[in-house]
Amino acid sequence: MGRGERDVVDGGRRLLEAAETLVQDHERVVEAVRAALRPLHDAAVERELDAIPVARLQEVTEGRLRLGTVEKSGLRTVAQVLGAGPYRLRQIPGVGALTADQLLAAARRLSEAAYETVAVHIDVDRPEERTTALVTALHVLVEAGPEARRAVDAAAGLRTRLGPPLEEAAPAAGRFGMLLAGRERKARVLAAVAEVREVAAEAARAGLPALIAQASVDLLRGPATDVAAWVDFELRSAEYYSLLAEITGRAPDAAAAEGFLPDGIAQRVHDQRLDDAQRRVSLRGYQAFGARFALAQGKVVLGDEMGLGKTVQAIAALAHLAGEGHRRFLVVCPPSVLVNWTREIETRSTLRTTLLHGPDRHGAFTDWTARGGVGLTTFDALRGFPAPDGADLGMFVVDEAHYVKNPEALRSQAVARWAERCDRVLFLTGTPMENRVGEFRNLVRMLDPALADALGEGDTPVGSAAFRTAVAPVYLRRNQDDVLTELPSLQHTDEWEEPSARDADAYREAVRAGNFMAMRRAAYLRPEGSAKLERLREIVREAGENGRKTVVFSVFRDVLDTVAAALAADGATVLGPLTGSVPAARRQRLVDEFAAVSGPAVLAAQIQAAGVGLNLQAASVVVLCEPQVKPTLEHQAVARAHRMGQVRPVRVHRLLTTGGVDERLVRLLENKTRLFDAYARRSAVAEASPDAVDVSDTEIARRIVEEEQARLGVRDEAGAVEAGADEAGAVEAAGAAGDAGDGIGRDEVGVEAG
Repeated sequence: MGRGERDVVDGGRRLLEAAETLVQDHERVVEAVRAALRPLHDAAVERELDAIPVARLQEVTEGRLRLGTVEKSGLRTVAQVLGAGPYRLRQIPGVGALTADQLLAAARRLSEAAYETVAVHIDVDRPEERTTALVTALHVLVEAGPEARRAVDAAAGLRTRLGPPLEEAAPAAGRFGMLLAGRERKARVLAAVAEVREVAAEAARAGLPALIAQASVDLLRGPATDVAAWVDFELRSAEYYSLLAEITGRAPDAAAAEGFLPDGIAQRVHDQRLDDAQRRVSLRGYQAFGARFALAQGKVVLGDEMGLGKTVQAIAALAHLAGEGHRRFLVVCPPSVLVNWTREIETRSTLRTTLLHGPDRHGAFTDWTARGGVGLTTFDALRGFPAPDGADLGMFVVDEAHYVKNPEALRSQAVARWAERCDRVLFLTGTPMENRVGEFRNLVRMLDPALADALGEGDTPVGSAAFRTAVAPVYLRRNQDDVLTELPSLQHTDEWEEPSARDADAYREAVRAGNFMAMRRAAYLRPEGSAKLERLREIVREAGENGRKTVVFSVFRDVLDTVAAALAADGATVLGPLTGSVPAARRQRLVDEFAAVSGPAVLAAQIQAAGVGLNLQAASVVVLCEPQVKPTLEHQAVARAHRMGQVRPVRVHRLLTTGGVDERLVRLLENKTRLFDAYARRSAVAEASPDAVDVSDTEIARRIVEEEQARLGVRDEAGAVEAGADEAGAVEAAGAAGDAGDGIGRDEVGVEAG
C-alpha cells in the first residue's frame, strides 16, 4: 500500500470525524431546547390535570368508578388523585386496593394524553426566565438556518456510508499494516479504500465538507443575548415554532388561567364546586376557574380580554346556581347583544330565557318573576323595574359593565340599586382597567365600597401586579396570550344584531326591488342608525384598547367606505380600503404600512382582494361585515391573519342581522360549510383552490329573494324572480370584470357592487 491509499483513508477519517462532530453538536443544541422546554411542558401538563375534575375519570372507565367519597375527601382534580398515590386513596372510606389501582390507572391515562397534547406557549408579551431560556436555545437553530439542517442530514448520511469501509480500510492507513495480509484480505482493503475515495469525491463535488464546517461554526456560536433572541422571535416566530414542532411534535401552550390571583383567593376558588347538570357546554380550565371565582367571591368583575368566553363563564355560574335551587337571574346588557345572550343561554344551558325589552317588557317582567329563569333586559329598561328584595335573585349579571362607570348616569344608578340588593353580582367587561383606576373604583363601589375606598383617590396608573393584588377579591382578568391552549388560537363569534328601524326600512326597500346585493348590504346603507356599524365600532374600540390591530372584510366597496369613515371619525388609524382595483404592489404596501403602525390600527379590505395571497399577521382581530355566499372566501380571508407566524390569538367576529338575508344565508349554507370543513381537513387542495369544493349555489339568491318578498309581503309578481336571478348574475359578472387578471374576481359575486 502506498501514500495514495493512506491519504484517502486519512481524508475519509477527517470527513467522518467532521460529520460525527456536527451530528453531535446538533444533538447537543436540540437537547438544550428539550431541556429548556421540559419544565415549561411539565408545568403546563400539571395545570391541565389540575383543571380536569375527578368526574372525568368516570368517562375514562366508562362509569365503573364511584367517585362521591373521593370528591368528599378533598380530591377534586385528576392532578390531586395522582399526587395522592395508592396509600392515601386506600384510606378513603369505600376505596379498596382494586378501586385505588383503577383510579390511578385512569388518572395516568389522562396524564399520558395531556403529555401528548398539551403544548407550550411562548408569550412574546410577557417574557420570563424559563421562556427566555427556550427562545435563546431555539435561536441557535434558527440562526444556523435551513442549511444547517441539510448539513446535519448529509453528515448523518456520510457517517452511515463512511463508517464500515473506513473500518475495513484501516490496515491501509499504516506503512506495515498490509505486509502480513493475504491476497483476499488485501483485495477487501483495496475495495474499501476505493469506496472511501468514491464517497469522499461525491461529498467534495456536493460541497459537503464546507457545508459541514460552516454548520459546525454556526451551532457553536451559542445563544444570543436575551433581547436579541426575543426580537428575532417576534420577527420570525414561524421558524421558531416550526423547529419546536419538529423537535417535540407538540403545539404551543399558554398558562396563567388563574389571573395571577393571590394563593389564598385562588385556593378558595379551587375549593368552590361547579355543578354542570344544567350546562350544555364543556369549559376550558380557565373558564371553569372564572365561573368558580364568581361563585366563591360573590360580587366580582370578570375582566377577561375579548374572545375568552366571558358569556360562557357567566352561564356556567348561572347553571350552577340553578342546580342549587335558585330560580331567577337577571342579565342587563346593551340592546345590541340581547340576541346573542338569548342564543348563548338557550344553546349552552337548559335555563329558560325571558326577554324583558320592548313595549311588553312590564308584562314579561311579571311573567319572569312568577316563572323564573333568566331575564334579559337593557340598561334603560332596568330603570323601570323594581329592585329585588334580598335573596330573590340568584345572580345579577351586567354585561359591558364599563357602560356604568359614570356614577352620575341614570343607568349607573339603576345598576347600583340592583347590585346593592343582590348577594351575587357579576360584572363583565373586556376593557382593561389597570390604567383606569378612577373608572374601576366606580364599578368596585357597587360591589365592595370598602375596597373602593382603599384604592384611594385620583386616577394614577399602577403596575399590573400591584393592581391585581389590591383588587384580587373582586377582579379577575386573563389575556388571550395567557390562557388559550392553542397558538395561534382561532375563535369565531357570530354577532347577531337586531336591525334598527332605519336598517329595516332600507332592507324592505331592497327586498321590494328584488335586489339581492342591496339586501346583503342594507345594514350599512344608513350609517346613522346602523346596528351592525355600531357593533363594529365597539369591537374595533375594544381591540384598540387592548393594543390589537383589526382587519375589516366586506365584499362591498361602499360598505368599506362607510366603515372607514365611521372608524376614522372615532379617531382610529384606518388604512385602505384595499380593494380589487388596487394594484397588487400597492396592496402589499398597504399591508406593510398597516403592520408598521406602532399601535392599534384598522385595515379595511375587500374580501376577494385581501383574502388571497397577503399575510395579515399584524391583525389579531378580524371582522366580517356580512356572511359570504361562498364560505371558502371567509376561510381564506381569516387564514391571512390566522397562520403560522401569528404570535397572538386571532378573534373573528361575523356581523349578522336577525330575521333577513343573513339568517337565511347562514341556515342554507350551514350543511355545505360542514362538508367543506370535512374536505379541507383531508386535502391541501381546498386551501389552494376555493373551487375544490363548490359550496356556492347560483339559486341561493333567487330563493332568498323570493322567500323574503313573501315574508314581508312585498313580492312583485311581475318580475321578482327574474330580478333576483338577474341581480346575482350581474354582480358575479361585475366581480369577474372588476378584478380581471387578478385571479380572484370569480370567487364571490359583487366585487365591484355598490
